[in-house]
Amino acid sequence: MEQQDGAGGGLEDSQEEEAEAEAEAQMPAALSFSQFSSSLRAMVRIRNKYLAIKKRRVELGATPSSLSAVLPRSTSPKIFTFDGAAMAAALERRKKKKKKRRRVMFPNDSRRRTAPKESSRAKNCLVFLTFIVFLQVYNAIENLDDHLLRYDLEGLDKTVKREVFGQREASEGLLVHLGDYLSTYVHNRPLVLSLHGPSGVGKSHLGRILGRHFRSVLGEELVLQYFALHHCPLEGEAQNCARELSLSVAQTLKLAEEEEKIPFFIFDEVEFMHRPLLDTVYNLTRPGRSAEFLNAVYVLIGSLGNAEITKFVLQNSSSDAAQLGRDVGPVLRDVLEKRHPLWGEPETELLPLTLLEKGHVMDCFLDEMTREGFYPDRGHIERLAAEISYYAVDQRLLSHTGCKQVVAKVNLL
Repeated sequence: MEQQDGAGGGLEDSQEEEAEAEAEAQMPAALSFSQFSSSLRAMVRIRNKYLAIKKRRVELGATPSSLSAVLPRSTSPKIFTFDGAAMAAALERRKKKKKKRRRVMFPNDSRRRTAPKESSRAKNCLVFLTFIVFLQVYNAIENLDDHLLRYDLEGLDKTVKREVFGQREASEGLLVHLGDYLSTYVHNRPLVLSLHGPSGVGKSHLGRILGRHFRSVLGEELVLQYFALHHCPLEGEAQNCARELSLSVAQTLKLAEEEEKIPFFIFDEVEFMHRPLLDTVYNLTRPGRSAEFLNAVYVLIGSLGNAEITKFVLQNSSSDAAQLGRDVGPVLRDVLEKRHPLWGEPETELLPLTLLEKGHVMDCFLDEMTREGFYPDRGHIERLAAEISYYAVDQRLLSHTGCKQVVAKVNLL
């Protein structure tokens, strides 16, 4: 058997050698030895690889249980599901991963440089506009102060409080209206103030104070003080007086326009002014005239409506002075409107002056005696004040003639 095997092996070897010899015989003669050897080696490698793969397949087929251990497990699911919670969790994990960023570390010996902020042009424009508005407001306030300083209303207030007695409500109302009007230069109509009250309560004295004060701050040319009984006593001359008054007012207004000031026109004893004169004043105070006629102050002083004021004060003596001044205004306007439409205009400010008490009359005696150089003895003043007649109402003594007789009695000393 061994000999047969050896013979068989020799036979196989001989057959292989014959096949190689035939292959070599079939190769072209031009093929070199190096090329032949490389081709042979490649064929041997392919054959060995083939045999190894065949042997592995045979082994895997013999042991199928080990196949699962050799092959890699698949991680992909057999069935695809769209679970909302799982997808949301996955998205949340992605967001967290995106948020986590590496922190930039800087050296300890260096400064962190921040990006420069871009300046906004709109912000700069807003700041500039605010500054301009502030300057305009400040300039306007300064102009108001300049106007009021020009007319020295503080000095006028001190003078009125020192020399006018018992007319606190009317005096304060007068200064308030003057302050509001004189704070600016441009107006749409003149200011008309009308002072009315019984005899001796200080109407003409207040008019003289106004004339003296504004002559000192504006000049003689810009203050016109008109007394009806002195300038135009006769009714037949009323038309000529009206024309002269109109020319005088126009000249004063023109001069005031050139100097940019507000003139004053004070008309005393208006109860004696004739109808043409009242018509002239009424036309001058109308709003539809040229610009120079709109910047002016007209002060009317008279005793028109004194009977109604006296009656109202006596019937309401328990009320304070401020309340009396507010309540008597409508009554006085009804009476004056019947006299002339000038007082029917709502722009005409009525300032009623009420009756003086005995204490106010004593103040008048004290002031007059001090002016004349007499020693102001309290007992002497009381005796002089007792010689004047009074209304006795609710334990109050209201003078019939106010301080009208004070000057005459002091002159007799």
